[in-house]
Amino acid sequence: MNANQWGLFVNELIIFIVRAIFGAVFALIITRMFRPSAEPIYVAGLGVFLVGLAYGFEYYRKRKTNPKGQ
Repeated sequence: MNANQWGLFVNELIIFIVRAIFGAVFALIITRMFRPSAEPIYVAGLGVFLVGLAYGFEYYRKRKTNPKGQ
């Protein structure tokens, strides 16, 4: 792994960590607003879902701005 690849890996890792933190925080807030008695597993599931949505929207945005791999 050269320096450029390492830099891209670290950048992707930082993006994942930030998304995971925001996903957890927003999942906690949303769950406490609508279901205060929800169990922690549901909060974690919502957090995973929110992070997955972030990656799905990023994929859609990149695909839309770069059609057919050009």
